[in-house]
Amino acid sequence: MSGSPFPRVDPLLLKAAQAGVVISCVTRARRLGLWIAAESTETHVAAHPHAGRVVVRKGIHVHRAAPVIPRDPAALEDSIENALLLVCVCQPFESALAIVESALNKGLVQKSALLRLPYAPGVRKILEVASPYSDSGLETYVVPRLRWMKLRIVPQAWIAGHRVDFLIGERLVLQVDGGHHVGRQRASDNTHDAVLRHMGYHVIRVGYIQVMEDWPGVQALIMQAVAQGLHLAPTGGA
Repeated sequence: MSGSPFPRVDPLLLKAAQAGVVISCVTRARRLGLWIAAESTETHVAAHPHAGRVVVRKGIHVHRAAPVIPRDPAALEDSIENALLLVCVCQPFESALAIVESALNKGLVQKSALLRLPYAPGVRKILEVASPYSDSGLETYVVPRLRWMKLRIVPQAWIAGHRVDFLIGERLVLQVDGGHHVGRQRASDNTHDAVLRHMGYHVIRVGYIQVMEDWPGVQALIMQAVAQGLHLAPTGGA
């Protein structure tokens, strides 16, 4: 016989069914393909706040919170709206914002629809500042960290036939590379950087490690460029 006549059972769904919970929060986000900064050592699940005792194994984080979207009693995975609710109360601000923006960018949910739901004020604060323009979670971290500089920051600005991650002021371009910037993508990026420089733009390109582990170094590069006026367009020749 070439194979089993029975479909393969998802082990995580089986465990959820046995425990009487639904997969939610960052675990649900990961299964939806959303951008998450770090791998969690725990599986996050949800149970109704008035549910009885939930028997779960070690490494399971149980959220007890009322859902904003009623749960089907037979469901084993939470709706994205409920999962994002738990993400926003479970994760630090930047991590939660990155996941919310990833969901918006993928078109899995609309911001206007989220804001019509009865989320608590703390959750709404994250939803209100979220945008659908971040192609990766790394980009989510940039705008909140630079807002204090009070400069115009345009995400996904279209310049010279390609989008750039951020246009700061009029001439400062910040490119944030994820893990896919290799091979042909890297060559294309280098070519576009050269074109931008010929057009008078100042380009700063940083990667995952710099954003996540050495943000002061990234900020220093931007501050030095701004101090030199490299974010400003030329005012005219002599």
